[in-house]
Amino acid sequence: MGNITLRREAIIQTLVDSLEPLDYAYALYEGGAAAFHRVDDWSDIDLYLVVDDDKVDDSFVAVECALNSLSPIEQKYEVKLSQWPGLYQFFYRLRDTTEYLLIDFVVVKLSSKEKFLEPKIHGDIVFYFNKNDIIKAPQFDRDALIRRLHDRYVSLQDRIFMFNKFVQKELNRGDYLEAIDTYFILILSPLVELLRQKYYPLHHDFKTHYIRYELPADVVDKLVTLYFVKDSVDLQKKYDEATKWLHKVIYEVGDVKHEYPF
Repeated sequence: MGNITLRREAIIQTLVDSLEPLDYAYALYEGGAAAFHRVDDWSDIDLYLVVDDDKVDDSFVAVECALNSLSPIEQKYEVKLSQWPGLYQFFYRLRDTTEYLLIDFVVVKLSSKEKFLEPKIHGDIVFYFNKNDIIKAPQFDRDALIRRLHDRYVSLQDRIFMFNKFVQKELNRGDYLEAIDTYFILILSPLVELLRQKYYPLHHDFKTHYIRYELPADVVDKLVTLYFVKDSVDLQKKYDEATKWLHKVIYEVGDVKHEYPF
């Protein structure tokens, strides 16, 4: 690695200077930690560029040209976004930055319905340019979110009751690697999602991302304890405890009196 000289402000400004003059580029904005006012020394740069539908490839050429003007690109990684048609994502690592300062760059087709702008979900998006204010945050659709939460709850409930004994099965066999893997996948993962539905449903699908900011401290502390497993005996103990908690949370979230706090 070369000299660590580049900071996030210089990277962002160079991208703004290079991309704003392009006639097919409409808006450049930052989400992630910046949108939640949580930028620290380990934060990457989460950028979105909205462009004409036929200019995705040209946009990445312009992005990479701008980045290379600052520092050689040491690594480039493509993320396949099949869940969101019209969005294209690459991560970049520059030579002259810290190993944490990755550039997470998403090019968004102008026609795409999803632009990650809903403030209640994605925070206070930071716009670096927005020509003629063409890009606007959508109205929050509370009813649609409640429907998604309900559908997801039903799916999680069915999955949990069908498969939660897989952990005990592998413990009984002495297949401890399979047991701990299924413990994380079939017990802790749905537990986290249901706890998010209970306490912070706007981010129900964020997994453990931002969890220490959005769930009660005692709940997070309890989850930490359940995630850190010492040995097979400890796994049995924590599997039993997590399963009991999971069933309790299923009931609480499924209660018809449960009110979503948004």
